[in-house]
Amino acid sequence: MKKLTDEELMLDVSRGNLDAMAHIFERYNKRLYNFFYQMIKDKDVCEDMTQTVFYKVMRYRSSYKGGQFVSWIFKIARNVFSDQYQKSKKTLNNENLELIAHKNGESKEERNDDVAHLHNALNTLNSQDRELIVLNRFQGIKYDKIAEIVGSSEGAVKVKVHRIMKKLKTVYLETI
Repeated sequence: MKKLTDEELMLDVSRGNLDAMAHIFERYNKRLYNFFYQMIKDKDVCEDMTQTVFYKVMRYRSSYKGGQFVSWIFKIARNVFSDQYQKSKKTLNNENLELIAHKNGESKEERNDDVAHLHNALNTLNSQDRELIVLNRFQGIKYDKIAEIVGSSEGAVKVKVHRIMKKLKTVYLETI
């Protein structure tokens, strides 16, 4: 089973072979967690959101009809993140969000000064821009798959990522 592609495994799951889900979990658990962690830096919430993605994959497995699995699962992850973001907006005010980002950004045992500085620069981006950078640069997802995830064209995603990287470099260098 480990030699099957993600798409073949998910088609097996959609047909009722739930044992194949364990292999999908092994392949995507850390990637999804890291995606969420790069976006919000709260370990507990990231674990919950990762679990929610796999719950939704199981619940909506019959809706998978083929295509790029990585795009399909990251669309689900993106929707879970959006739901969490909307929920947190209702429960926290902006001061609390900034306090959480600041507290998590200074964790000395997790990162050195350069990495902390990069994360602080990332936090200056709006959530859509940060999401594109995390998907492309941290998760290594190609532009065409990101375009599927966000519902855009590959060219538009390339241009947007290029502009965001330019903006990120400026912010990073200005705050050194």
